[in-house]
Amino acid sequence: MKAPINKIIPFSNVDGPGNRCAIFFQSCPFACLYCHNPETIHLCNNCGACVALCEAKALRMENGVVIWEKDRCVNCDKCIHVCERLASPKICYMSVDALVQEVKKVSAFIRGVTVSGGECMNHAPFLCELFQILKNQLGLHLLIDSNGDCDFAKEQRLLALCDGVMLDVKAVDQTFHKQLCGRENDRVLRNLDYLLKQGKLAEVRTVLLPGCDGQNRATIAYVAKHIGNRCRYKLIAYRPYGVREAGLQAFGRQALNQQELKEYERFAFQHGCTQVTLV
Repeated sequence: MKAPINKIIPFSNVDGPGNRCAIFFQSCPFACLYCHNPETIHLCNNCGACVALCEAKALRMENGVVIWEKDRCVNCDKCIHVCERLASPKICYMSVDALVQEVKKVSAFIRGVTVSGGECMNHAPFLCELFQILKNQLGLHLLIDSNGDCDFAKEQRLLALCDGVMLDVKAVDQTFHKQLCGRENDRVLRNLDYLLKQGKLAEVRTVLLPGCDGQNRATIAYVAKHIGNRCRYKLIAYRPYGVREAGLQAFGRQALNQQELKEYERFAFQHGCTQVTLV
């Protein structure tokens, strides 16, 4: 069993508590306008448009497949910028054992592992095997970073192995959510309730968007009332870095200021959430 890995960050302090290894899987069912790594949304279809642009000669076509030579790559990201598919040729298909070996290299210096993406839950059977080994052999704290489009009620084995899920609730209004992400949010909201009941909700995150005050407040009020004091609510300021042109046209190039963020923080407290973090 292999899965497409976009990148591995050996040490991260923003992907869950403590120092962690963060593993980013490729492919996502959402196509969020404000996504800051939109190259993780789709898998490469081997069109080859990026090959001729690679000045480092790290890309080549072989039997109709784009091959990435990691040792030649200088990470100029021209291949990502030219891709019209929201994909990347810089993907490694890795086995569970290969990923475990990468984690073992840093296991003495980390508290745990967070799997992210893209959407890591696109590869749930792979995660089950990975988590089983990481838990049994290394005893690491294991978190899933998810947009909630999967049905966690059908992933009992994986939930038993993980220590928690960090869930994105991007919008509570279904029409706005579909405009924002290309998909409806019914399953996301069901997962919010289900993970709370199972004691597996480690954190909820919402990105606060410029010019969308009503939508921001509706989502905050909904989430804050649901989670209360049971987990952390992370409110994240929209940032234009890495956002594709469609997102920049929708939300501009300016992040919310600190005063605006503080007002949203107070709003979350007013609606019953006791653990709010601003990012």
